[in-house]
Amino acid sequence: MCGIVGYIGHQEAYPIIINGLQRLEYRGYDSAGIALYDGTNIKLSKTKGKVSDLKNKIESEISTDGTLGIGHTRWATHGVPNDVNSHPHSSNSGDLVIIHNGIIENYDSLKKELIKRGYTFKSDTDTEVLINLIEDVQKSENLKLGKAVQIALNQVVGAYAIAVFDKKKPNEIVVAKLGSPLAIGIGDDEFFIASDASPFIEYTKNAIYLEDKEMAIIRRGKKIKVRKIENDTEVDPYIQELKLNLEQIEKGGYEHFMLKEIFEQPSAILDTFRGRLLSNEAIIKMVGVEDNMKKFLAADRIIIVACGTSWHAGLVAEYIFEDLARIPVEVEYASEFRYRNPVITEKDVVIAISQSGETADTLAAIKLAKSKGAFVFGVCNVVGSTIARETHAGAYTHAGPEIGVASTKAFTTQITVLTLIALRLARAKGTMSSSEFRHHLIELETIPGKVEEALKSDAYVETVSEIYKDSKNFLYLGRGFNFPVALEGALKLKEISYIHAEGYPAAEMKHGPIALIDEQMPVVVIATKKGHYEKVVSNIQEIKSRKGKIIGIVTKGDTSVKELADHVIEVPDTLECLSPLLTTIPLQLLSYHIAVMLNKNVDQPRNLAKSVTVE
Repeated sequence: MCGIVGYIGHQEAYPIIINGLQRLEYRGYDSAGIALYDGTNIKLSKTKGKVSDLKNKIESEISTDGTLGIGHTRWATHGVPNDVNSHPHSSNSGDLVIIHNGIIENYDSLKKELIKRGYTFKSDTDTEVLINLIEDVQKSENLKLGKAVQIALNQVVGAYAIAVFDKKKPNEIVVAKLGSPLAIGIGDDEFFIASDASPFIEYTKNAIYLEDKEMAIIRRGKKIKVRKIENDTEVDPYIQELKLNLEQIEKGGYEHFMLKEIFEQPSAILDTFRGRLLSNEAIIKMVGVEDNMKKFLAADRIIIVACGTSWHAGLVAEYIFEDLARIPVEVEYASEFRYRNPVITEKDVVIAISQSGETADTLAAIKLAKSKGAFVFGVCNVVGSTIARETHAGAYTHAGPEIGVASTKAFTTQITVLTLIALRLARAKGTMSSSEFRHHLIELETIPGKVEEALKSDAYVETVSEIYKDSKNFLYLGRGFNFPVALEGALKLKEISYIHAEGYPAAEMKHGPIALIDEQMPVVVIATKKGHYEKVVSNIQEIKSRKGKIIGIVTKGDTSVKELADHVIEVPDTLECLSPLLTTIPLQLLSYHIAVMLNKNVDQPRNLAKSVTVE
């Protein structure tokens, strides 16, 4: 889940690459590096740390001339984060240079064979093995770079998005993809390479997204040649127009991307159901669902596969699908699903959820489900992503770019899409009356405004955050539709503040976690009026009697919880099935403010990356 950037054209490469790396830093930020080529000399600089550290080092270390270059921002897999293990990596001769996002699983056996042939290695990375394998193939068979890359990649096992250039070929970069994303921006006699389109959006709106097991030879002033790696057949690439704009990937006056994205949720949710939700006509229009309605209605069950925050959205969807459409649902960690020999049949519908559309474990789960004959439906945010292409059908969320590593608007827009699907299936199955269906559509239409209202609690949440910022542990409790929100709230706090937090069903507190409660333990309880309100109030009383500190998330106007809790944060009233879209808002704000007060890097928390494109 590293970020790669490349450029070849008529402009100076350095500013394009360094700015591109800064935009891709959400993908990894423990080290970074750049290689520039002026046609005579390769100028290489890399360092442990962030792109800003690299920028400072470059300005005192190398000349930045050159109209060809590649850059990399790293999330370490093989080898600890340090200067030596940072990318780019050079071959033993120094002629070939590579950047790589992914994992070469058989690197150890390849490395041993290359050592026997006289190759030496400076780093602990799998990537240095790959570039020397390419060089070995090139030299032993006297091949052009593109052919050498193709033959070498047919010998490796794993995942990769790579960009390679040869010192002897000053007008060429070779790229290839398997399992990791790779976009090629096409400008006016210039080409851009990146893990996503954000590094080159101001230069061109035209891009090619390579498919798995494809490679491209990019030459100055010539048409891109795309070929299949396995059999060398030529491919006619599809050039698509990008919808992304520069303003979407900038902070817009907010201190952090995460805060910006929290406050973008009213518009993101609205954009997600715009054109799909027609409450006046009592219609939900989703082409991917309508075209495959028979498969959904004939399904014995729905299996949802996802990771992290997307898994929590899937848990919310389980409640919604079963409650409204009466379809059995199982929610699986994609990382476990692929390895436990699951029972899947042709009568199963698998819904795969991923913000990036590139999550490696979710992609593997999709391939497994397809091999068993299941119908696979994707829910993702990134147009043209691998999951969007690998699934039989799907629906995009319209959250816009999410740069902060901790997902916020991705979560609420995923729930929005899944709710639309559940409602449409419920109506088709007849498990909801026409009046109930219309009522749900009208209420869903009010959610963006109610999220806006929930965001007005920001100043009060900041005050509460100041009180609890030094706590070592948090407990989050919820019931029914809001149990997954408790899990998500705990995850947000862990991700960006590094405070240990756990989410539990409120009733499970008595089966263990209650032993932890004392006057030092803040307990966040989601206690909205709908659902099992009286039961949750009873749980709050149990906490209170043990001197626990209670932060209640309550429906506006609540009085019962207010009498018991140390602090209450109000959200507007809504239908129980829609309440997660509101109750998650104060939990996002709480985690954000605590992390800021603890001087944590909110947008780039340690050890994490936005898009997990490796196992």
